[in-house]
This record gives sequence, structure tokens and C-alpha cells, in this order.
Amino acid sequence: MKVCSKCQANLPDDAKFCTACGTQFETVNSQGYVPPQGYYNAYYADPTDHTAEFDKKDISDNKVIAMLVYLMGWIGIIIALIASGNSPYTSFHVRQALKFAVVEALLGIISILLFWTFIVPVAAGICYIILFVLKIICFFQICNGKAKEPVIISSLGFLK
Repeated sequence: MKVCSKCQANLPDDAKFCTACGTQFETVNSQGYVPPQGYYNAYYADPTDHTAEFDKKDISDNKVIAMLVYLMGWIGIIIALIASGNSPYTSFHVRQALKFAVVEALLGIISILLFWTFIVPVAAGICYIILFVLKIICFFQICNGKAKEPVIISSLGFLK
């Protein structure tokens, strides 16, 4: 017989949760290891999602300023740096927007240097379109109060 640690109800040995209060019992796997509470959620969490690291008030207060960095490029980055004060949420999005700006600048330099080839400017144009779509996705994530690193940009190691 199992006894619930929360409500002291008597339960069968194979019970996975208490029928009286709903407390879930930790299961032991074949090696006798009991995973800690919340282990599975932490294991399968998105490593590029940093939303939980920021205060909800900071997110709601600086959401509009964080949107500017993706809408206005360099000017939006400068405005956000001036207007946000020391908001960690806005600083996170400024770093992501700076990654976009650096990649766009490098694409521009490469396409200018190799303008005489046909394929490099076309490939750069396609990359600009991809970056534009990623900026739109980031904008809508800010609308939902998220702080996720963009898909392609997150693999770049600078500006962590």
C-alpha cells in the first residue's frame, strides 16, 4: 500500500497519482533513478527561448521599443539604446538586431565586391529576403512577449 505524502490517503502500490488530491508520484526507472521535479520540462525546453529570464513588467514596459530594432534597422537600434535605459529585455533584442545588421552589412560588402559575377548578388538578394522574413518573425514574437533568438542568427557566436 502506498500512502500519499500530501493527504495521507491509502492507495494501491501501482498508483501513479493520488486519487484523492491528484499528487503525482515520482516513478523510478529500471536503474533506480528518480528524476527531479521538472526535469522533463527543463530537458525539452527550447535553448533559444530566453523569455523566462526576463521580468514580465520589463517585457510589457519595453515591448514597443524592442519592436523598433527589427523595424527600423540601425536607427531603431540607436533609438532603443537611448530610450530603453537599462532594460535587459530590450538589450537582448538589440543584440539580436545587431547580429542582423552585421550579417546584412557583410552581405552588402560581398555583393559589392563581387558585383561582376551574377550569382553572388542574386544569392545575397535571396539572403536579404530570408533575413527580412526572420525579422518579421522576431517582430511577432515580441508582440507575444517572447525573447527567442532567431533561427539562423542564433548560431552566430558573437554578441552573446
